[in-house]
Amino acid sequence: MADSIDYTIIGDDMQIVEIELDPGEGVRAEAGAMMYMVDGIEMQTSTGGGLFKGFKRIVTGESFFITTFLHNGSGKGHVAFGAPYPGKIIPLDLDKLGGSFLCQKDAFLCAARGVEIEVAFTKKIGAGIFGGEGFILQRLAGDGRAFVHAGGTIIKKELKSGESLRVDTGCLVAFSPSITYDIKFVGGFTNALFGGEGLFLARLTGPGLLYLQSLPFSRLADRIFAASRFQQRGEKKGVGGIGGNVLGGILGGDR
Repeated sequence: MADSIDYTIIGDDMQIVEIELDPGEGVRAEAGAMMYMVDGIEMQTSTGGGLFKGFKRIVTGESFFITTFLHNGSGKGHVAFGAPYPGKIIPLDLDKLGGSFLCQKDAFLCAARGVEIEVAFTKKIGAGIFGGEGFILQRLAGDGRAFVHAGGTIIKKELKSGESLRVDTGCLVAFSPSITYDIKFVGGFTNALFGGEGLFLARLTGPGLLYLQSLPFSRLADRIFAASRFQQRGEKKGVGGIGGNVLGGILGGDR
């Protein structure tokens, strides 16, 4: 049984979640997510269930370790975890969600001690090879609270039985295990070459609850990388970098 934790979400576009712990209670989080904590809270770092689980996490691009923040002091203890980029923190009450929920591998932020954080591979090989961000998922299982982070604006949808939605794989944050999930190819040469979207979409079919994000980190990173490369090219073409900076700024949209 998971610890029963209280929480407060602070902020608007760069949120943190502050967890309130009674003596003996704990919360688990990815390594590096902690922002601050009071005296009396101790950090216990482990693989989160043995070496095999630790190695599975490395394969999926996650940290080998999970850190438990355990309140060994008296009175109320507080520990806070920060979101890694602009967006929102979504609280999930797993007890009210059927005991488990699936999320993108980089969406998990923290959870009450007793909640299991497992890697959930899709069963279809096509999704594994071509699914991009949508291939590797994490399963949050238990009866406690968990928190996931999503970028930009968050959209919550409840799909009815048989109702389907096609989603860019990066925009998918979390969904109920009752939703069936598959990867579909976006047909047509011009769509693939000039459409500006991914070659593959996730097809989700209800019933179940799902959360979407308007700004996946992969999309944000791509824009930053493209702008950086353009700026570097402009600097190389200018005299001593001056002309390149000016021209690159004009063409890149800076004024």
